[in-house]
Amino acid sequence: MTRNPILPGFNPDPSIARVGDDYYIATSTFEWFPGVQIHHSRDLANWALIARPLNRASQLDMRGDPDSCGVWAPCLSHDGERFHLIYTDVKRYGRTTTGGASGASLRDFHNYLVSCDTIDGDWSDPIHLNSSGFDPSLFHDEDGRKYLLNMLWDHRPGRNRFAGIVLQEYSPEEQRLIGERVNIFPGTPLGLTEAPHLYRRDGWYYLLTAEGGTGWNHAVTMARSRSLTGPYELHPDTYILSSRTRPDAPLQRAGHADLVETPEGEPWLVYLCGRPLPNRGRCVLGRETAIQPMRWEDGWLYTTGERGMPMLEVPGPEGRAPVHSRDEFDDPALPIDFQWLRTPEPEAIFSLTARRGHLRLYGRETIGSLFTQALVARRQQAFCYSASCALDFDPRHFQQVAGLVSYYNAAKFHYLHVSHDEETGRHIRVMSALPDSPQADAFTAPIAIPEGVVELRAEVDYERLRFAWRVPGGDWQWLAEQFDASILSDEASAPGLPNFTGAFIGMACQDLSGAGLHADFDWFDYRERDFSPRASDAG
Repeated sequence: MTRNPILPGFNPDPSIARVGDDYYIATSTFEWFPGVQIHHSRDLANWALIARPLNRASQLDMRGDPDSCGVWAPCLSHDGERFHLIYTDVKRYGRTTTGGASGASLRDFHNYLVSCDTIDGDWSDPIHLNSSGFDPSLFHDEDGRKYLLNMLWDHRPGRNRFAGIVLQEYSPEEQRLIGERVNIFPGTPLGLTEAPHLYRRDGWYYLLTAEGGTGWNHAVTMARSRSLTGPYELHPDTYILSSRTRPDAPLQRAGHADLVETPEGEPWLVYLCGRPLPNRGRCVLGRETAIQPMRWEDGWLYTTGERGMPMLEVPGPEGRAPVHSRDEFDDPALPIDFQWLRTPEPEAIFSLTARRGHLRLYGRETIGSLFTQALVARRQQAFCYSASCALDFDPRHFQQVAGLVSYYNAAKFHYLHVSHDEETGRHIRVMSALPDSPQADAFTAPIAIPEGVVELRAEVDYERLRFAWRVPGGDWQWLAEQFDASILSDEASAPGLPNFTGAFIGMACQDLSGAGLHADFDWFDYRERDFSPRASDAG
């Protein structure tokens, strides 16, 4: 059996495409660069990360994008000749007033199209399509015409912000949208209608959307029409997949789905889900990607198994095993599991050639900066894991900092770092940003450490995080404090702020003096002890 999620950790908003016997899933990356993750599989169970197509400044520059903005909801498709990728770059997500529903709610959603002959090649520079809403997708009709769909954002006072799904023809020859924009689906009373995908089957146009928001009320809605522009009639069950009425389900937040058929014509649905921590209700692994076998009955799509419910295990081969990876930084390219934040100019924040066999981070702006911060990290993809690294760093004063960070965004992190001050000298301590505490941030007491290379370690067990340090070959020295790892989740947040990513673990360096002092990391080790919910979590 294949166990869900198939893409654990922060891998939300899946879009799936099949070309021959090869399956590809694209997922959102938000403010993390390069943009969009693409995984490949031959069996729908075992997936390998093979590409991040938005990897140069002409395609994507997210400097200044707020937390949880940047690249939203990519749509991956193939028209028989070429891959197409649609994505949104969100530049603003906030209100113009602090008032209620009467205040304008302005957003900047820019939708782009890139294409490529091969999935892992050099993708084209982007074509700007529109900025009317987010979650764009490209539909290739049987007659060869192409259509863009996206949710429509209405900022006017007193209006439904999620104003329906709009459709407009795209001309590949002119590389722009043509004709009139048509609102084809207003949504259901559940509201927050988004994430459209359109399919054609047996003379019907089928529309999938996500509704209820990307939290606990999330659902997959289906409708169909004989005409491309509607009207669309709702599925007999309206919502074909959701766990919103089942708090006991191990896979929560199910929604934002896409459909694929095997070469044998079997339908499968990929969708977004979240796994809450036991007794805490927080999804530290972010929004993940799961898969579900489906069936057609009387012209409508239904789940197999319990009707409308996500399945923790689905038919198929055994999938992902717990990961142990150790990166020695011997190659001139960054290992594919790692990303950094926002900037398309990585040479300004790190180098893999400045010192052989090391990742060198150049001290830049504060941790959490929206512009140029030197932070290189990988996703947390298991509830329980260990991470460690070797750091060579010689700070001369308190504005120079480097270390190991457990990070969600600028308002949520725990940072084990080395620095220097006039009282303690070279020392180690933890700085935490706490979103749900009266104290916005907190520091542990500094601990004096010797000069030279120091090894740093993080140990995570569900909501519990502990840090340790040692000199190479010595015993681990554990800090006395235990830290709350559950803050590294969407759910730990001030009301009204977007939180759509997930927990990362990685390396960082800051130099607030502007001198750009570097830190060298000899290796980074990530070891999962478990990647499934505990047996009791299944209810």
